[in-house]
Amino acid sequence: MFLPAGSQDETGVLISNRLKASETFRQVVEKRNFKAISTPVVEYANTFTNEIAGMDLQNMLKWFNHEGEIEVLRPDWTAAVARAIAKQHPSFQKWSYQGSIFRNDKDGIESRQAGIEIVHADQFLGESECLLTAVQYLNTLNIDQYVIELGHTGIFETIIAPYSLKEAQEENLRIAMHDKRSDLVEQIVEEEGLLAIKDQLIQLIDAYGSKEILSTYHDLWHDQAELLKILNHLEQLIHLLEQTGETEVIVDLGRVKNLPYYDGIMFRGFLTSGGSICFSGGRYDKLYKQFKQETSAVGLAFDVDILAQHMVTEASRNKACILASPKTHAIAESLRKELPEAIVDIQYDVQADGMYDKLYKIIQENNQYKVVER
Repeated sequence: MFLPAGSQDETGVLISNRLKASETFRQVVEKRNFKAISTPVVEYANTFTNEIAGMDLQNMLKWFNHEGEIEVLRPDWTAAVARAIAKQHPSFQKWSYQGSIFRNDKDGIESRQAGIEIVHADQFLGESECLLTAVQYLNTLNIDQYVIELGHTGIFETIIAPYSLKEAQEENLRIAMHDKRSDLVEQIVEEEGLLAIKDQLIQLIDAYGSKEILSTYHDLWHDQAELLKILNHLEQLIHLLEQTGETEVIVDLGRVKNLPYYDGIMFRGFLTSGGSICFSGGRYDKLYKQFKQETSAVGLAFDVDILAQHMVTEASRNKACILASPKTHAIAESLRKELPEAIVDIQYDVQADGMYDKLYKIIQENNQYKVVER
């Protein structure tokens, strides 16, 4: 039968790589004292669409249950984990998860993720631990060609704060900034009469690159304490990464949040081969306000599908086949231990040449069975 749009079957190397990525992640986070957590695949839509989480219902796979409530396949891990750990004792701060999310606004409906959430911890500690865990995980997977990008939601929000924009106006401007549409940004600020910040916002779109950009904006914002605080925060994180050997760090001062609940530092990891985003995350303290909690919360998620595509595949092991029969199958099975490094298949007949590196056959000679290579 055919599959729904966005669904696909898979075979071979990608599956093996994903399994390896999953087990490697489990080992890395366990050694860093993260506690595993899992949430149901089916949740109430309100977990993700409430005023604070703010996700769009139309992008979710959804249905009405027998009580008339809207249920969805999990579209996001952070909001789901927040719901789960809001009930946990705050003494435990570090959580890890693995599993799929389901969205219909991407190329594939199902995306596999592995991620971490750090709650109730010192802000800088949580952010540092997120980034350093990402570095260790990627390096353990032998993925070393990547760039870490840092941004901050507070830059855009501080600049527009004095102008009391309506929610729809602010969102339109945010989308234009997110899409790096300087023409659209200019149009919106002119229509809203925000000429005082037009040049500043348009310049921010191109405020992207190495840490030297921070020095430039230290001079431009020398009299704006809130913006200087953000720049100092970014510099502190970059310094930490450089101290641990990470030199490929860039900043995007014009980046705005792509999820409503982000409210501070944002980070992404780009693979230099092709530019795919292999992880993303940030701070989301305000997400916990729905649970009447004032706390710190930060996390990131790895795109396991992307990682699996870029992992170096281990050299294939030799593939051997032992030709047997119902009568000699048990003998063939006992011979596996004599080929411990090979992939061993047992067949009664081989239909295609070239499928195996070695081909053995069990024959009977002088009332005894022996193995010969064909």
